[in-house]
Amino acid sequence: MRLSNLADYAIVTMCAASRHCGGGRTSAADLAAETGLPVPTVQKLVSKLSAAGLIRSTRGAGGGLQLARPAAAISVADIVEAVEGPIALTACVEGGDCAVSEDCSVRPHWPVVNDALRGALAAIPLTQLARTKEMA
Repeated sequence: MRLSNLADYAIVTMCAASRHCGGGRTSAADLAAETGLPVPTVQKLVSKLSAAGLIRSTRGAGGGLQLARPAAAISVADIVEAVEGPIALTACVEGGDCAVSEDCSVRPHWPVVNDALRGALAAIPLTQLARTKEMA
């Protein structure tokens, strides 16, 4: 399994956003500058992360972006699902097409595997990833 570039970039963006916790708001352009990601990519991510309730956007003077909840309450699983949808290693669990679905003896066990993977990612809070190298 490998995260998509967009999911990876979402985690990087959320780490940068978390460094603004408790302070003022930031912008997509500032997050792009901090992370080295293209502004359009960060804007797309901010839209997805906002729709998932992970980032809050405020318009107007003094507006900007901030985490919608404390960084310690946001997990890697939350971020990945905001971009990729539910964590599932196989398409059959989500009702996708499979050539052997009628005769597959493993299919009933995939939810257990997916739950274990999601649980592992859910156990990693954003605060852990956002630490700088000196703090780790």
